[in-house]
Amino acid sequence: MPEIPSKLSQIAIVGLGNPGAEYERTRHNAGFWFADLVADRHRGSFRSESKFFGATARVKISGIDVLLLKPTTFMNRSGQAVAALAHFYKLTPDQLLIAHDELDLPAGAMRLKLGGGHGGHNGLRDIHKSQGEAYRRLRVGIGHPGDKNLVLDYVLGRPSKADETAIFDGLARSLDAVETWLADPAGKGWDKGLQQLHTSG
Repeated sequence: MPEIPSKLSQIAIVGLGNPGAEYERTRHNAGFWFADLVADRHRGSFRSESKFFGATARVKISGIDVLLLKPTTFMNRSGQAVAALAHFYKLTPDQLLIAHDELDLPAGAMRLKLGGGHGGHNGLRDIHKSQGEAYRRLRVGIGHPGDKNLVLDYVLGRPSKADETAIFDGLARSLDAVETWLADPAGKGWDKGLQQLHTSG
């Protein structure tokens, strides 16, 4: 299990997705949706920053400096943007929270996780190349089409209205849990946030 630092004054929340209006409401962009929600709730605004290969914003949550990043590299090259941000701000993997779509969870189910494999997710696979596996994740449940041959069209498709509502409700609960973590980042905050999210739906 990765070691939690004694002091945490800055973190980055990276939402994974694909750039462009045609992908905006697709399941694969669930990570972007979470980053947007954080910015909206905490009055941040995104701007394009080429040195980070994406759009960035900055907010404060419980006194913690939170960097928000939406890579514009397309999903399979997400690691390029994460590596650039982490290098510039000297962030360790445990200061990174990567929000990504998760086929193995029902639509609207959310899970926080510290460390582990990439589970075949191409965005995480690319991030692993520079960061290893000891970073934090928010797994955003989007459901599964039931056949692996249907996965590509499924993740690049738009969820049903009911699933979309469930996902956005879950993202709001997830942000509540992240706020619980950041209220006590060096103590029990992560465990409390995780328990709060995992028992809320």
